[in-house]
Amino acid sequence: MNIIKVTQDVSNQEDFNDWLDLARQVWTDCSIADLTGIIQSSRQAGFLIRNENRQVIGLMNLSLRYDYVPDATQSPVGYVEGLYVKAEYRKQGVGAALIQYAEQWAYEQGCIELALDALLENPASHEFYAKVGFREVERVVFFIKPVVAGDRGKG
Repeated sequence: MNIIKVTQDVSNQEDFNDWLDLARQVWTDCSIADLTGIIQSSRQAGFLIRNENRQVIGLMNLSLRYDYVPDATQSPVGYVEGLYVKAEYRKQGVGAALIQYAEQWAYEQGCIELALDALLENPASHEFYAKVGFREVERVVFFIKPVVAGDRGKG
């Protein structure tokens, strides 16, 4: 397995294009500009994972979070923004190796903790993250309501 930090350098164009293609499949609601911003950010990094035959098997996005992270004791916190392994490569140690890589990356950035979040309806992720050493610290349900001009002042 080869973990490649993705950049937009000409020498890395194939990796960038492969990462972008997979990221667009995983996060269908993200624009190309948003995804490209990950690669261009000084606080974020995108990684492409290839097997020994150079086939794309997954991706991982990491960041440094300076804002609130539940139960964190220091800022910044290394944060796994996204981790995706293609179905046919799961349960083969790829995800665990990526988390180990993320820990090393966070340590090199001066972090003492690594954090992430997972959707409530994704128990397979919860199980995996617990297995690789994370502990659950909080469950949240977010709410949103559009603000309508005619609603102001009522109530």
